[in-house]
Amino acid sequence: MILKPNMRGQVLPMPVVLISTISKDGVRNAAPWGCIMPILRPLDEIAIASWLKRDTLDNIRDTGEFVVNVPTVDMKEAVDICAKSFPPEVDEFEEAGLSPRPSAKVKPPGIEGCVAWMECELEEEILREKFSLIVGKVVHLEGNDDFFSAGGGMDFERARPMSMISRPDGVCYTRPTRGDR
Repeated sequence: MILKPNMRGQVLPMPVVLISTISKDGVRNAAPWGCIMPILRPLDEIAIASWLKRDTLDNIRDTGEFVVNVPTVDMKEAVDICAKSFPPEVDEFEEAGLSPRPSAKVKPPGIEGCVAWMECELEEEILREKFSLIVGKVVHLEGNDDFFSAGGGMDFERARPMSMISRPDGVCYTRPTRGDR
């Protein structure tokens, strides 16, 4: 079957993260994101792609800080609530029943119960006509002790980090499974 190039989300699984920010007025924001990637290992930068009309993008521009939270599949309902369009003055942590987790190096809080937290500072914005690419420097990376071994390896079966694949009728959440190697 030949698919339109913009249907790549149906064949390319993407991670699901919640990006937490704080507005310049102090309002907490949490938004699900799939267009995120590390920039070459072992570098300490990540990139996210954003539509231009997003509270999260405005907050990153205004404060220069954000936290990438890796939710478990058990957090699906909260992720779905955060995907709704709330006015900028609405605290999305409260709307979704999320518990804030103090960050070590940035002002925006992380989200309790996540697999891991990447505290980031804005390094660069690459502005395009319809979207923006944000390059963030990871200034603090922490894994949830409930899901990591003493050696730093993630137990994927216990952690169950979310990923997604698009479908014509919406999104299907997925999670990693262990390979035979």
